[in-house]
Amino acid sequence: MDNDVLPEESARVSEVSERERGFLLFKKMFLFFAFLALLTLSFFGGYEQGRDSLSSESDFTSVNGAVILNGKSQDKAVDFALFWKVWDILKDKFVDQSKLDAKQMLYGAIDGMLASTGDPYTTFFDPKEKQDFQEDMTGNFEGIGAEMALKEGILTIVSPLEGTPAERSGLLAGDKILKIDNETTANIDLEEAVRRIRGPKGTSVTLNIYHEGDEEAVDIVVPREMIHVKSTRFEMKEGGIAYIRINRFGDETADEFERAIRSAVSAHTQGLVIDLRNNPGGLLTSAVDIASFLLPEKSVVVIEENSKGNRKELKTHSGDVFSKLPTSVIINGGSASASEILAGALRESRENVRLIGKQSFGKGSVQELISVNKDTAVKITVAKWLTPKGNQINKVGIAPDEEVDLTREHVTNKEDPQLQKAIEWVTSQLK
Repeated sequence: MDNDVLPEESARVSEVSERERGFLLFKKMFLFFAFLALLTLSFFGGYEQGRDSLSSESDFTSVNGAVILNGKSQDKAVDFALFWKVWDILKDKFVDQSKLDAKQMLYGAIDGMLASTGDPYTTFFDPKEKQDFQEDMTGNFEGIGAEMALKEGILTIVSPLEGTPAERSGLLAGDKILKIDNETTANIDLEEAVRRIRGPKGTSVTLNIYHEGDEEAVDIVVPREMIHVKSTRFEMKEGGIAYIRINRFGDETADEFERAIRSAVSAHTQGLVIDLRNNPGGLLTSAVDIASFLLPEKSVVVIEENSKGNRKELKTHSGDVFSKLPTSVIINGGSASASEILAGALRESRENVRLIGKQSFGKGSVQELISVNKDTAVKITVAKWLTPKGNQINKVGIAPDEEVDLTREHVTNKEDPQLQKAIEWVTSQLK
């Protein structure tokens, strides 16, 4: 019985096994606590080293009594000690200590972070800027009534809004603003430019303007007023042609456009002119809603392409009324964003559409407004948009089918050759 074990031998074997198991358990526990101790020493050693790298002579989390929350970064990939060290240097060395405002320093740092993207549409809204933006979407604010953008680094008028001081003062889409109240706009960010141009009604701002083709820039004094921008304007032209001007794409624009469409239907319109000149854009959803009155159901209005190259088609819903009518669309250098989406969709999805005027602005990106807290927000470019046939518009714009100029002389003489040509084309399709 080779496998049999005598009773006394069995006891010795058990005793040895228990000693071995106890030793192994002790060994494992020793290694565990040794590793834990090493990890703890490494953590505190790194903490002390990081703390020593900062200026220890002052409290870097306080400026004029302000307490900074979440001051230490947990991101191991980026050393925020550099940020806090500069914060400390500014606090300790800046000549006008009383002018330091911790909250404005924070806002400025965020502005700089977003500006590092190189995208002028990715911006931070402090409480005042957030309020101004929300007022813009409602169409009510105090200012001169001009949409602006940075184009190739130069502050440029995208569009003077209809019936505003900017339009009455002779400002045109594409005009370059070189100075604001005699201060240069070189290297200015868009939010700062808007802040300096806006102001209470009854005051004025002096803009140094260069218009393409002129020999030199000129100063134009523009009064500030309470601006209320109505989204749409409707009237019937001769020959049963409906004229609808869309000034912007806001919260109420689709409803106003629907009312204009109903008026056109009641007037038994035979053709349509849509005027998108100097329309800086607005809400993408508004453009899709309006396109739904002008394109067959389930037509692609725009294609969104995100950072990963994934594409999403935004299509019309029910409501098509006028897709069978000959339609001319007027655009110019002030037609941007949602205006270009609508113009591109109509031309590429219908054969009875003609674009009249000048090259559009070329803003082919989609922004999302994200509230950071109850007072602030960021506007982030989250996607690019393409026309239904996949054409890129960003920094390119949309070329009209027929180019027609509108000069300062035309404006002065109250002539509108672009509108006239648009009406002529629709009329020719009715014969």
